[in-house]
Amino acid sequence: MDADGVYVGKAAPDAAADRGWLLGHFKPAGDPRHSDEVEVKWGVHPKGERRAAWTDGERRTALLVLIGGRFRLEFPGRDVVLCERGDYVVWGPGVDHSWCAEEESVVLTVRWPSIPGYRVPDGGGGPKR
Repeated sequence: MDADGVYVGKAAPDAAADRGWLLGHFKPAGDPRHSDEVEVKWGVHPKGERRAAWTDGERRTALLVLIGGRFRLEFPGRDVVLCERGDYVVWGPGVDHSWCAEEESVVLTVRWPSIPGYRVPDGGGGPKR
């Protein structure tokens, strides 16, 4: 970070340092990327990768935009497949989800507010339908 409080970065390498997340409560206090209001993720997912476990008791709102690839969002009783650049889905509090990269995919996710408690350990839980 520069002394003027401005951070200039590159999404791919910066995202690789924090499981894809560029901005949120988990960045150090004083860093311009720290926020309790919003989280931003640059997600690069190889074909076949899936979320390690479903969310449970979702309290956030989220927007997920497909940059490239084919990406499936799983919601209780409904799947949504994003297959064209710019396809997006929005869901709110109370809507648990999971996801799977049907092809190598790049997605941009914005969630709000930024609150702890949703990080999934690698290899966690299976499908919730």
